[in-house]
Amino acid sequence: MSAPHRRPALIILVIVAALACLGLGWWQWGRFESSSGTAQNLGYALQWPLFAAFVVFAYFRFVRLERETREDETQATPAETPRSAKSVAPREIPAGLLPERPKAAHDDDPVLAEYNRYLAELNARDPRASIAPSERSAG
Repeated sequence: MSAPHRRPALIILVIVAALACLGLGWWQWGRFESSSGTAQNLGYALQWPLFAAFVVFAYFRFVRLERETREDETQATPAETPRSAKSVAPREIPAGLLPERPKAAHDDDPVLAEYNRYLAELNARDPRASIAPSERSAG
């Protein structure tokens, strides 16, 4: 594999992208200075150079991470290499490990009970309640 810093296509891509961002920033600055320029043009004129800087930063970060990965691979001894993952069946969680869920308070609220009886009575009086759900129309 070639050295990470010797990738001409990637270097050219970074240079072209950074120059394009700087060019767009210059263009937006010109638009801002024109008679029809707005604050939005100024915002873009300040953002495009930041995008160019990010492209360069991302390239150097990529190169550094790739170099560190390669160094880690060469320094790893066979005893330190990660073992292949064994397929382990899911296990049951022991009973006392997780906190207990709070129990719902079961209050016998007379108003709620009365309301539920009222709804049950309305349902019993409804002639449509005896029709099976498959026989009902969609509308």
